[in-house]
Amino acid sequence: MDKPAVFLCGGCGLGDALDLEALRKRIARDKGAGGCSIVPCLCGELGRAAITAAVAANSRGLVFGACSARELAGAFAVEGCHVERVALRELCAWSQPPRTEDTQLLAEDLLAMGLARAQKATVPVPIAVEVARSVLVVGGGPAGMAAALGAARAGYEVDLVEVRDGLGGYLADFSVLTPQAAPFRDLEPCDLPEWITAVRSEPRIRVHLPARIQRIAGEPGAFEVDLEVAGTPQRLRAGAIVQATGWRPYHSSRLEHLGAGRSPDVLTGLDLERMLGTGPLRRPSDGRFARRVAFVLCAGSRDPAHLPWCSGVCCAASLKQALRIRELDPEASCYVLYRDLRTPGVLEEFYRRAQEDPGLFFARGEVAGVEVAPTGLRLALQASTLGDEVALEADLVVLATGMVPVAADGEAIRRLRDARALIARGEQGPQREAAERTVTDLAGHEGSEILNLAYRQGPDLPVLEHGFPDSHFICFPYETRRTGIYVAGCARSPCGLDEARRDGEGAALKAIQCLELCARGLAVHPRWEDPTVPEFHLPRCTQCKRCTEECPYGALDEDAKGTPQPHPTRCRRCGTCLGACPERIVSFPDHSVTMVSAMIKAVGIPDEFEDKPRILAFLCENDALPALEAAARRRVRWSPYVRIVPVRCLGSVNVVWIADALARGFDGVLLVGCPSGTDTQCHNVRGSELMATRGENVRQKLQQLALEQERVRLAELTIADQERLPALIDAFAAEIQALGPNPFKDA
Repeated sequence: MDKPAVFLCGGCGLGDALDLEALRKRIARDKGAGGCSIVPCLCGELGRAAITAAVAANSRGLVFGACSARELAGAFAVEGCHVERVALRELCAWSQPPRTEDTQLLAEDLLAMGLARAQKATVPVPIAVEVARSVLVVGGGPAGMAAALGAARAGYEVDLVEVRDGLGGYLADFSVLTPQAAPFRDLEPCDLPEWITAVRSEPRIRVHLPARIQRIAGEPGAFEVDLEVAGTPQRLRAGAIVQATGWRPYHSSRLEHLGAGRSPDVLTGLDLERMLGTGPLRRPSDGRFARRVAFVLCAGSRDPAHLPWCSGVCCAASLKQALRIRELDPEASCYVLYRDLRTPGVLEEFYRRAQEDPGLFFARGEVAGVEVAPTGLRLALQASTLGDEVALEADLVVLATGMVPVAADGEAIRRLRDARALIARGEQGPQREAAERTVTDLAGHEGSEILNLAYRQGPDLPVLEHGFPDSHFICFPYETRRTGIYVAGCARSPCGLDEARRDGEGAALKAIQCLELCARGLAVHPRWEDPTVPEFHLPRCTQCKRCTEECPYGALDEDAKGTPQPHPTRCRRCGTCLGACPERIVSFPDHSVTMVSAMIKAVGIPDEFEDKPRILAFLCENDALPALEAAARRRVRWSPYVRIVPVRCLGSVNVVWIADALARGFDGVLLVGCPSGTDTQCHNVRGSELMATRGENVRQKLQQLALEQERVRLAELTIADQERLPALIDAFAAEIQALGPNPFKDA
């Protein structure tokens, strides 16, 4: 079998920082190397010629000791050959003192690690998938219609499913809109009829209504969708899915102190919207003209007891409604009561237009309550610009309630969360029994069964605490934790009409990208165009279910015995299954337990401490490693005793690697991944969190080896922490030196 050929680049300061000839001789002595060559500039013409010659000589793989894999990807790509890139530039030449013993040893170890991995890697073969080149759009509101039109006009077939008997969503209740074009001052007529006409006249769009999804099985590229349309079952195939199921107003029954439920003259903004299309405004209680209308902004919003978020559009919607009331009845007056009034961007001009209307009165303050009196409604306004204690009388009160996503059933999620919290508090008796029944009844259920996915991890999209679905919302908008299913509009985030439509178009593009990548057997982000898929050596599987339970994307179902059943196009190649498996039956062609173990064994461990410890660092390729390389570009230095192993995600780290490293004599192990939680999130949802839960296995191993717990550390940071990471490495190295050498060093 051919051996990997090694090439060393002398450019970008590598030749000045390292003794490349000594490095070449060291690698040439390795029996696993198919030769080692020095090229003055590996990405230049001479370098390309040398690489071409090596491939022509049937080299099994190529190892490049040059710059980071994030640089010049096209220049170093070789079709049909495994390429291993060792970042000698960033991890040695730019971050270590030139021509020192420690820098040279670091370069030797990094190259030996890269060579060890290349020796065991194979060239991946993209999976073959028969792709249905069509998009299923769920939801016929503004975002859904925009998604359907976007995909259809790009040449793809579209099935648009709407649960109501008409298109438009809540927009069908609107008579006018906030300004959509310059100068962004005046109300505009609702443009829904034009959009419906465009959808209905597009030959590539098939509209199904009223329709509900009964079941979605399969995977990206080959979803099988069972519908019930007007009572008739239908089946269709889709390659990707856009969920644009919109929003609902926050339940006003929880705002009783503001009069909700106590008077028919206390409305939500959506209630008022439906009334404004019928002429001058009248009170529901007695049919009289409503001449004094009070708008209570942020009704239940930006309040930890209700909705903690700002929906972003309620203020502008209330101003629109107030101006519309004035248009319909010039004798009417409107009071806009607010804590903060937010009309971002171009809608600032619309706010100025509202301020110019003599019939609109603005007052900042807190509405403490609404009293229902025989003559009307009385609002108690506190700490306002009108005074500390002010009473206003109104014919109608309009509560600007916030938006709640309809991506999943918030009530089901709330019941499940409350039951789990009660159990976690240690409650006993009937309450605990009821909570346990709830958890059992909703096991695997984190949503409303809108999509009815045939996934072992539940029938709907996993959501964040407040019901918004996501995958990594910071880096990948429209993504969810179900590959090939994208979310748009108010189901993704509270937004206005224009943004909802842009969302729909963006999600449609994501769906198209997924279709095209599936057709080529490649992954979507974060490992964009990765052709590898995990392989499972099932004869050794113990049916422990860890891989199926920990997979963040639902890529694995299981049979009745618990044996994993992979769905390759659902997989995003994060490697969480590899890290979860105690039997080490999961591997990728270019990333496996044996490969990383070989990398660990390739590091030279000094026989004596000599104030030169050896530390192994597993760095997530998404944030930690790029942050360190960015620090290197600024010529920041860090301890030369650290040997770095890039990993797909911290969730892909198998604890056997930590045990191997400590048993072999490494003095410390550092694991650095993305932050946990929902504000700054792991690219693969919960990699650092999973590594933390596996920490108990690590602690047990340390106890077995009679080693200090401090020899293993888990840290979390973002790509912006370019100064923090080198300091973290140096601090950990200093702590390890203080602990003294690993007693297994001499074993």
